[in-house]
Amino acid sequence: MTKIGVISDTHLRDSNILIETIMQRYFNDTDLIIHAGDMVTLDVLESFTSPGRDVIAVCGNMDLPDVQKTCPVSRIIDVEDLRIGITHGWGAPGGIRERIQRSFDDVDIIIYGHTHQAFAAYEAGTYFFNPGSPTDSRFTSANTIGIIQINGQDMEGKIISL
Repeated sequence: MTKIGVISDTHLRDSNILIETIMQRYFNDTDLIIHAGDMVTLDVLESFTSPGRDVIAVCGNMDLPDVQKTCPVSRIIDVEDLRIGITHGWGAPGGIRERIQRSFDDVDIIIYGHTHQAFAAYEAGTYFFNPGSPTDSRFTSANTIGIIQINGQDMEGKIISL
């Protein structure tokens, strides 16, 4: 069983008490943390690192040059028996999942951000997971993060309201 903490759209220049609380309360027992972009600086990623845990990130449209140079726009990883596509997303919220899906071949899950609106459901045979934003309430009324648990080919995603 692999437990993944999923976060996006933190829009911070460095760690703060909220990120530290998320780490202690929700991500402390995760095997992997995925940041789906708009962290702004690499200093934010440092708050998620700890021995024995991988942190994977993609860059978003609000990320500064240090993030853009270090993190790709999209990537695909394998976790147990599932392939996960990760991207921030782009453009208007309407139609974002269709646009993103066209950019990935043969993935089971697509993790994305950009809209700040949490979403966890299957569409067109792919499980889409957007953890929302823990810090920014533009475009949504709730601040959220997510957890995905994978066991072989079985998967469960959960949105957590903060």
